[in-house]
Amino acid sequence: MESQNMTAHQELDAIMGTTTRIPHLLSAEGFPEWKYKMEKYIKIKDFKIWPNILKGQVRITTTLENGTIIDKDFANYTDEDFEKIEEQEKALATLTMALSSKIAQGFREYDSAKALWEALIEVYEGNEDMKKSRQDMLRQKFNMFNHILGESLEAQLQRFITLTTEMSSAGISVPRSEINKKLLNFLPKSWYMNVSVIKKTKDLN
Repeated sequence: MESQNMTAHQELDAIMGTTTRIPHLLSAEGFPEWKYKMEKYIKIKDFKIWPNILKGQVRITTTLENGTIIDKDFANYTDEDFEKIEEQEKALATLTMALSSKIAQGFREYDSAKALWEALIEVYEGNEDMKKSRQDMLRQKFNMFNHILGESLEAQLQRFITLTTEMSSAGISVPRSEINKKLLNFLPKSWYMNVSVIKKTKDLN
């Protein structure tokens, strides 16, 4: 049992990410949270990667005597040039490794971290209509949230936290008191006595 719990915990870490484990993008629904976590992970893991994602690839060039700028011959690369290339490749590899195999298949054409990052944003954040549709879907899930028969309190809380986090990432603002009230109304029956006491408080925030 302990081994199974550890495996489940490790799987959750792989999805959500930690300061030492890269967060993984498994579905379109999880993109807003993944995008937020991915930026934080990269900045704490190796901050030099982030500028490569924002600015894109840097040309390795040399200037001829007549002032013409051309791509530098690979044989003439300096240690500084190789370091720039290494940082660019590391940025692309970091993003690629954070994608599930299924998602990565659709983005193999991108050969720079900046191009891949922007493509992911375009596909999964989309236009205003797509954002509005996602917000409507999340509001509906919030309104229909309920306790599932046989579900543990821990699992229900995790499901609720995931939902409210997705709502926040999607730009949906819900008062804390409303969020707390929603959860209280759909806790397992064994919590009814506790819920009654909690609801008597003057401030559900």
